[in-house]
Amino acid sequence: MSPASDRSAASTDRILLEGPHSRLRELGILLRSVRDFISGFRTLHFVGPCVTVFGSARYGEGHPYYEIGREAGRGIAGLGFTVMTGGGPGLMEAANRGAREAGGRSVGCNIVLPQEQEPNPYLDRSVTCRYFFVRKVMLFKYSYAFLCLPGGIGTLDELFEALVLIQTKKIANFPVVLIGVAYWEPLRGLLTHLAGQGTISQEDLHLLLITDDVAEAMEYIRGHAIGPFGLKARRIKPSVVLGERAPRPAPRLPSG
Repeated sequence: MSPASDRSAASTDRILLEGPHSRLRELGILLRSVRDFISGFRTLHFVGPCVTVFGSARYGEGHPYYEIGREAGRGIAGLGFTVMTGGGPGLMEAANRGAREAGGRSVGCNIVLPQEQEPNPYLDRSVTCRYFFVRKVMLFKYSYAFLCLPGGIGTLDELFEALVLIQTKKIANFPVVLIGVAYWEPLRGLLTHLAGQGTISQEDLHLLLITDDVAEAMEYIRGHAIGPFGLKARRIKPSVVLGERAPRPAPRLPSG
């Protein structure tokens, strides 16, 4: 990435969030974000029901959680879902790779960063967003479950976004699964503390499952996503006029 594009990537969201600008500049920001949305909608329109996998970009091949991520990707594909990730390296790559290995669909929503983040090589389709808030919408719009592998601040941001949307009923009560009991134990303790202080309800503690067992995670998703929401592969005909193309057929979603 050139120094100029590096500065551009660093400043996109900063400019958006730094306060009021001239009306013309505000219009330019709006149009660029709309362009991000249109690109995302066109790219992901035909991918079918997804499970979004969050996780660290820093745990590469050879790390134990990378192998768990691959196993999770294979399991999600085996359920008939498309695996969606942030499109980057590490545990995102692992989940996409597992889906590809299982013959399932694999898509990603990448983000332009100062430290260039290339889409991983296991994506059937990907979209690269300039704005974080657009990327986040894409990660949630197409998904019926969320699986969270170990990660850092970005992963926590995405996890809590899912929990807030479910808690406030902005989205349906989709299953949220965290893999890595020891890793997530401090988070479980924090949530228990918050419930004890009355800032969240005891029912909120049941919004997620924490497990080390990928098979248990897959069964939880099967029972709480496929059955309750009556999922089936969508049949949407591409528009030749709009230059759309459908991806290869998705695996059949099993009955609940």
